[in-house]
Amino acid sequence: MRLTATPDGVCFGVHVQPRASRAEICGPKDGELRLRLTSPPVEDAANKQCVELIAKTLGIAKSRVSIRSGGKSRHKVVQVAGVSPDALAILFREEETTL
Repeated sequence: MRLTATPDGVCFGVHVQPRASRAEICGPKDGELRLRLTSPPVEDAANKQCVELIAKTLGIAKSRVSIRSGGKSRHKVVQVAGVSPDALAILFREEETTL
């Protein structure tokens, strides 16, 4: 899993599967964090749920999580502000985390 430290936080790649049966973090695969989301990929619904799922899992405010690029793609770059790479370890464990 590739994490990039920035002055504002940490960036990492995410692969999103919209319209799944449940929202969950599936762990790392091919250098990206895999997410399954129940929202459809219309009107930013999947992007909003992506941000909510990451923020809830980390126990931080949604305002600290943003999509830096790939807003209309399944492959996105997400930034989490004000954290270190070590603080993101909960996202990258192998077992699934369900919302």
